[in-house]
Amino acid sequence: MSRQYYTYRYTVNCNIVTDPQLLILASLADGEKHGYAIIEDVARFAGIRLGAGTLYGAVTRLEERGWIRRVDSEDRRKPYRITGAGERHLEEQMAGLERVVKTAQRRLRHA
Repeated sequence: MSRQYYTYRYTVNCNIVTDPQLLILASLADGEKHGYAIIEDVARFAGIRLGAGTLYGAVTRLEERGWIRRVDSEDRRKPYRITGAGERHLEEQMAGLERVVKTAQRRLRHA
């Protein structure tokens, strides 16, 4: 009886930063936006298109943590704004990413 072995190849298009919460905070760091504007902004700067479910699930978690808040609006759209706590969290996350990038760059130069 012969055995066949299969090799599976996967092409993965990924970005270093794919956490929807982090992407939303980065978008709102540029000013308040409603959901669709956040989706479009993230697609432009990160090359990732967030689905509505992903966006609003992350928005709910960000609001619960006090990192963003809804802004009053006469419009049917609901804009959000990053809070001071959200800015601090984003800065902490960016510092962590910067450490990873610098370490990887240093190690690649020595490889």
